[in-house]
Amino acid sequence: EPPDLAKMRAFKDGVVSRLTGGLEGLARRRKVRVIRGTARFTGPNALAVASEDGERPLGFDQAVIAAGSAPVRLPFLPDDPRIMDSTGALALAEMPDRLLVIGGGIIGLEMAQVYHALGSRIDILEMADQLIPGADKDIVAPLARRLAGQYGSIMTGAKVTAVVAGGTGEALTATIEGPDGAETRAYDRVLVAVGRTPNGGGLGAEAAGLTVEGPGFIPVDAQMRTAQPHIFAIGDVAGQPMLAHKAVHEGKVAAEAACGEKVAFEPAGIPSVAYTDPEIAWVGLTETQAKAQGIKVKTGKFPWAASGRSLSLGRDEGLTKLVIDPATNKILGAGIAGPNAGDLIAEVCLAMEMGADAEDVGLTIHPHPTLSETVAFAAEAYAGTLTDL
Repeated sequence: EPPDLAKMRAFKDGVVSRLTGGLEGLARRRKVRVIRGTARFTGPNALAVASEDGERPLGFDQAVIAAGSAPVRLPFLPDDPRIMDSTGALALAEMPDRLLVIGGGIIGLEMAQVYHALGSRIDILEMADQLIPGADKDIVAPLARRLAGQYGSIMTGAKVTAVVAGGTGEALTATIEGPDGAETRAYDRVLVAVGRTPNGGGLGAEAAGLTVEGPGFIPVDAQMRTAQPHIFAIGDVAGQPMLAHKAVHEGKVAAEAACGEKVAFEPAGIPSVAYTDPEIAWVGLTETQAKAQGIKVKTGKFPWAASGRSLSLGRDEGLTKLVIDPATNKILGAGIAGPNAGDLIAEVCLAMEMGADAEDVGLTIHPHPTLSETVAFAAEAYAGTLTDL
């Protein structure tokens, strides 16, 4: 039976409206005045806010810029509704029979798995030599193996150089250049997921005396202050990584600093999660980064094939890995692949924030049988005390 797209869209819209409605309620209870419109700076202490009623001035003593980011567009692609970004893909307008995903990062893979589950045939294209380029290859491997058995093709080290839109009822023809040369393939829809660009360039920042770097980043210090001490910036416009949980913590620092508190945004690690199947999660220093930077590290690894809990789930492809400083035994980073990896990585985030070493984690009694044990087992593997493998 084909999926009921209307029901899926209604469920998704219901979740979004419940969350956004909750935020509006929280704002009201905190006596926050919400003004809807598009704002631009006209001076160091002034904005112009455009709305359906025209443009009006708004003064401020302090400001926090939290303007977010937008999907990167590929300028050589035609203006065709069948060529989607992540926002359009979430609209679930229809299920294409053949879908090309340009970009094998987190967003591209998450959306690819949604459309594959709904019946689309998927090809994935990634310029780098592996999927999810920011993560260690061995952590991505379980996901790559699973997708290779499901999708039409996964092309790494490749790029799209052109897409030609045919007439009504005709396919989109993509020209793909890879290690073996160029070829053309036909698709019903194309998803462009090659990253996001910060919105700092469209705010009139110069009028406020602010600098904008690169595609639209606004430089900040550890208190999230911009070049103007009374103006703060948080989230995607304040720099990488572009993650909601990073933005929330930056927002709290900016608010406290604006109130005169002595605070700084100095996390030991910011976790990244790909909500794929299996999930991929990592935090802190990766083994690849350590090698590139000449940092000496050792790793502790535990394959989920030796985990009773993962075997009972019928999912033994996972891996938990800790990246450790051999001089101090401090945990510098971690990577996890497998179901619920995004939940499991939080333990390592806490361990890093608390300055724990591998022995602290290994000697912490974890409940059995659980996936959380794999974190302790990875620490024991490093320490040489592992008896479960």
